[in-house]
Amino acid sequence: MTYFWGAIGFWILAWLLNIFIARQNENRILNIIPPILFGVSVILIWEATVFNFEVSPVILPPPSAIYLKFISSIPILWGDFVQTVVKGALSGYLIGCGAAFVISLIADKFKFFERGVLPIGNFLAAMPIIGIAPILVMWYGYGWQSKAAVVAVMVFFPILVNTVQGMKMSDKIHRDLMQTYNANYLQTLLKLRLSTAMPFIFNGLKICTTLALIGAIVAEFFGSPIRGMGFRISTEAPRFALDMVWAEITVAAIAGSLFYGGVVLLEKWVTFWHPSQRGRA
Repeated sequence: MTYFWGAIGFWILAWLLNIFIARQNENRILNIIPPILFGVSVILIWEATVFNFEVSPVILPPPSAIYLKFISSIPILWGDFVQTVVKGALSGYLIGCGAAFVISLIADKFKFFERGVLPIGNFLAAMPIIGIAPILVMWYGYGWQSKAAVVAVMVFFPILVNTVQGMKMSDKIHRDLMQTYNANYLQTLLKLRLSTAMPFIFNGLKICTTLALIGAIVAEFFGSPIRGMGFRISTEAPRFALDMVWAEITVAAIAGSLFYGGVVLLEKWVTFWHPSQRGRA
C-alpha cells in the first residue's frame, strides 16, 4: 500500500501547487504546469490502484503495461494511424468541410436554396452514425474511402450552419458602408461578410476535428482492411488484449489533440482581430 499512498500524497501536493499557481499572474509557462501535474497524478494513482488491489489486466491494464505495448507496437500503431487518421479522418474532414463551405456560399447568395438545404442538413445531422456507417461501407467498400464518406457526412452540417449564420452577423452599418463604396456582391463577401463569419467557421472546424476522428474509428467497426484504429480495437478487445486497445486509444487521443490544436493555432492567425483573441500571448 506504500506505493498507493505515495501516489495519493503526490496528488495532494500537486493539488496544492495548482492552487498556488492559480493565484499567480497569467503566464504561459505556469499555465502548462497544472494539466501536466494532473495527468501525472492520474497515471500514478491508476498504476498504484491496479498494483495494490491486484486488478486484472483484462479489466484495466496498468499504464506501465500500456506503455510497453505502445513501444513494442509502434509499426502497427503507425499503420493504423495512417489508415484511420490520414486517409479516413483527414480526407473526409477536408471533403466534408469544403463541400459545406461551397454549399453555404450558394445558400447565402440564393435564399430559396438556403430554405431548402438547411432542413436537409438538419436531417443529416440527426442521423446516427451507427445507422449510416454500414450503408456507406456497403456503397464505397471496405477501404478508406467509405470512412472518408462517413466523416464527410458528419462534418458537413456543423460547417454549413456555422458558415451560413456567421455571414449573417455583419452589421448593417458596415453593409451600408460597402454599398456607399459601390462594392459588388463578391467584394462585400470577401472583404466583409467572410471576415465576420471566420470566428463562426472556426467554431465549426474545431467541433468537426473530434467528429472526424470518431466517425473514422466507428466506421471501421463495420468493415475495414487489416489495419486501422477501429479495426484493431474491435479485434483486440474480444481477445482481451486491452493493453493494445488502450495503446490505440492513446494514439487517437494524441492525434485528436494535435488536430484540434492545429485548428486553434490557425484560428489565432486568421482571426487575430477578433475580441476573443485579445490578450492571448
